[in-house]
Amino acid sequence: MPERPEPGRAGTVAWPEGGLARAEFVEEVRAQGALHYRDLPWRNVDDAYAVLVSEIMLQQTQVARVAKYWERFLAAFPTLDALAAAEPAEVLELWQGLGYNRRALALKRAADVCAADFGGRLPETAEGLMALPGIGPATAAGVTAFARNRPAVYVETNVRAVFIHCLFPERDRVADREIVPLVADTCPPDDAREWYYALLDFGAHLKQAVANPSRRSAHHARQSAFAGSRRQKRAEVLRIVLGSPGVTADVAHERLNEFEAAGGRGSVDRALFESIVDDLVAEGFFGREGEALRA
Repeated sequence: MPERPEPGRAGTVAWPEGGLARAEFVEEVRAQGALHYRDLPWRNVDDAYAVLVSEIMLQQTQVARVAKYWERFLAAFPTLDALAAAEPAEVLELWQGLGYNRRALALKRAADVCAADFGGRLPETAEGLMALPGIGPATAAGVTAFARNRPAVYVETNVRAVFIHCLFPERDRVADREIVPLVADTCPPDDAREWYYALLDFGAHLKQAVANPSRRSAHHARQSAFAGSRRQKRAEVLRIVLGSPGVTADVAHERLNEFEAAGGRGSVDRALFESIVDDLVAEGFFGREGEALRA
């Protein structure tokens, strides 16, 4: 992957034709961001760990749902050291309802590394952050911009929506390689936090007001239905094990079938059930002791 351009250095890239000029774009983002500002609990927070938790939770999860979990999670695990000291089952229990449970385990593993190697603090650089489990470029940029108010190249779905809507109004299949230099070019050197809040809030508004511009991204993928999916079955098996430590595989399979029946679906083949259990064990969600499943 080519190196990302350095943010906070305006005027260093060619501006695309067919959309707003650079000055017009910046003015429009500032105005729309102020008009549609969302006062979210994790905003204007200088605690990098708290911001990291919000960024991980917000991956593939709606803002309204995250708002119900973020404060509760931080109350239970207020620091990286507290999260590192927790049992994985405790972390997963508090994560139930957010979905994509791998994120919880990755966050726990990142805390383990920070507690062991960095004195219970997150690394100061984006490169250091990305060396931790579960932290990619967008998450590292989010921590850098929102917690530390430093320039960063932060690209996520709402940010994409704004750039595509304003700068590529007639284009489909707009690639991130076209957007990233523009994100870097417009990120201010001394106000990254407020700039990205404006982009996020403008983007969220656009998705309500017009056809979602993110669908014109080359990287857009429609999310598959959750109900009845393997992903839902995985989540239910994990919920069963967390709720009944030491439950046998036979009983867990029976309870999964009861859950499926309540949703108007047929029973789960035993081979599929065992495959799901094997995956969850391999990924560290719980262990298997004979027939007993225990987180």
